[in-house]
Amino acid sequence: MIWLRALVAMLIGAPVLIGVGLTLATAWGADWAAVLAQPGLWGGLWLTLVTGIGATVLSLVLSVPLGLWIMGRPWAARWLAPMLAVPHAALAVGLAFLIAPSGWFGRALAQVLGWAVPPAWPLPGDPYGAALVLGLVLKELPFLLLMTLASASQVDVTGQMAVGRSLGYAPGRVWTRVIWPQLYPGLRLPVFIVLAYGLSVVDMALILGPSHPPTLAVQILRLYTAPEMRQAEASVLAIGLVAMTAALAGIWWLAERACTAFGLMALRRGRRGIARRWPGSVVMAAQGGLFVAAMAVLALWSITGVWRFPDLWPEGLSLALWARGDWIAVALRSLWLGLASVSLALALAVAVLEGEHRAGRPLRLGAIIVAPLLLPQIGFLQGLTTGFLWLGLPAGPLAVIWAEVLFVFPYVLLSLGGPWRALDPDQLRAAASLGAGPWRQLWRVRLPLLARPIAAAAAVGFAVSVAQYLAVLLPGAGRVATLTTEAVALASGADRRVAAVYGLAQAVLPLLAFALALALPTYGRGGSGGRAP
Repeated sequence: MIWLRALVAMLIGAPVLIGVGLTLATAWGADWAAVLAQPGLWGGLWLTLVTGIGATVLSLVLSVPLGLWIMGRPWAARWLAPMLAVPHAALAVGLAFLIAPSGWFGRALAQVLGWAVPPAWPLPGDPYGAALVLGLVLKELPFLLLMTLASASQVDVTGQMAVGRSLGYAPGRVWTRVIWPQLYPGLRLPVFIVLAYGLSVVDMALILGPSHPPTLAVQILRLYTAPEMRQAEASVLAIGLVAMTAALAGIWWLAERACTAFGLMALRRGRRGIARRWPGSVVMAAQGGLFVAAMAVLALWSITGVWRFPDLWPEGLSLALWARGDWIAVALRSLWLGLASVSLALALAVAVLEGEHRAGRPLRLGAIIVAPLLLPQIGFLQGLTTGFLWLGLPAGPLAVIWAEVLFVFPYVLLSLGGPWRALDPDQLRAAASLGAGPWRQLWRVRLPLLARPIAAAAAVGFAVSVAQYLAVLLPGAGRVATLTTEAVALASGADRRVAAVYGLAQAVLPLLAFALALALPTYGRGGSGGRAP
């Protein structure tokens, strides 16, 4: 299957290498002294470190007790998928409308304190990045919880918990001291993905982050799109952001080793710590409540007529903005771009997984697959756009689709890989005994049995596609408008109602995809004699 590895490397790995290489080449001739003297650079760098590392650490710390809490409540785990389906920009717009001085929180306080005008608090866009950290945690915590559940499926949690309880330890102590350390190796890659995203996020930073100075990724984007052509300076900062992300990943790995050593030392000395009761219900209620409130206020603003401060409810509701239909063409463009990128990613994922099956071993594509997720997007997408032009592919929809596939394919492959490998091999052996060849086994047995997991993987990929901002803005040269780019552009505008229409439409598309995937019936039996995965 050398040809398959070459194909994946050409479609996924080569664009990333070209992007990083051309970005580095552009940065080579820059005036580095002028770049380092740029106003707001060091403040933006500090803000990037605080928000990126802070959001990652806070999400991981909260995921530890909440992982135990949610494992005993399957009904709560079902809410993780809708939270993950909502794009970052849509959540950021809703959260901004919630915490702004004239948002629901301010209006509620005004009822108690008698305010006649909105308060003067600096949210969103506070100089410390607290609103940005809050938005990142609301999105990344469900992701880490879902990865915790996936990792826990490989460990005998029930048995180990029973042994620990029989020795007199509380469930929380058994979870944090015995079980969670076994789960963390499976969480390391998701944590690095969260760290890379937090350090390089642009869409949420434009909506929730400060403007003077903004985070480093926003500064890089502004330099790339500046009318005076400051590509070289932007490339210098982009390469610096890539290097900083790699360095922080290394520091995180060293911190893991140190925590492991200190933890083992404490255990050998008989220190078990102080038993604390984690308020999992309270934390999860706050997480879910903020998420639901942000989406609710987004939906309400999209149908608001007149809503004066400090009223808790608008004076009238109207569907006029929805009926105007300006959003429909943009939504259709987002839809077909998502369908195109998901179709290509699914075809490539099926080829990789079927190639593994026929070869009888993994194709060892890990580094190629996760590279786009572990590198800051701003660090290679502008270079990739230059590479597309060099290859004769102009800025436009085709370039956007290829750029989106870089991010859609890893999630589709990771989502489909488990069910694909867990399929009961007796099904394929039975088909082979009836004379079905490899291709017929694929089309008549494997794909029908895995219809629902394939649909779920497609829904995940579609959600990733709809959420892309830089992968549309830079390869599309600003000429390809999607719901995400429009929602981000309108978020800071004067009319919240228009921004809410685009933000809500952006959130609804992935939710519809997940609803369609869940509506599919399950056929046959999967691995280990159970239902099809």
